[in-house]
Amino acid sequence: MLMEKANPNYEGRTGMKWTNHLSALLTIGGLALAGCAGTPPPNEQIRVTKAAIVGAESAGAHQFAPLEFRSAEEKIKQAEAAMQKEDYDKARRLAEQAEVDARLAEARSRRVKTEKAAQELNQSIETLQREIERRSSP
Repeated sequence: MLMEKANPNYEGRTGMKWTNHLSALLTIGGLALAGCAGTPPPNEQIRVTKAAIVGAESAGAHQFAPLEFRSAEEKIKQAEAAMQKEDYDKARRLAEQAEVDARLAEARSRRVKTEKAAQELNQSIETLQREIERRSSP
């Protein structure tokens, strides 16, 4: 009887192969272990989010995208509070949202700066064109 069960081609009374039973048991065991492990602390996400906030700040987000920047700061504070309470799912979700807000703030800040630089360049070009026209006219 044991020799039959050890045989991977053994098909019991139900017709299922022994390997199918083993696969099902391993799958259930793996799921049980994953469920017991719980959510790990999102330390890496917190680190990435803080770096994104620093990047936004250095891009001038305080001035050019204050709402998004403030939202990022508030959410990372909430994420850190959730970490203190070991509510890691909430901490991860808030940290991810804060990262998105910080990256949006940085992108908007860079866009505004680029638009201002383009306006200044256009004004310089217009000034030069007027000067050229003034000198070329008799």
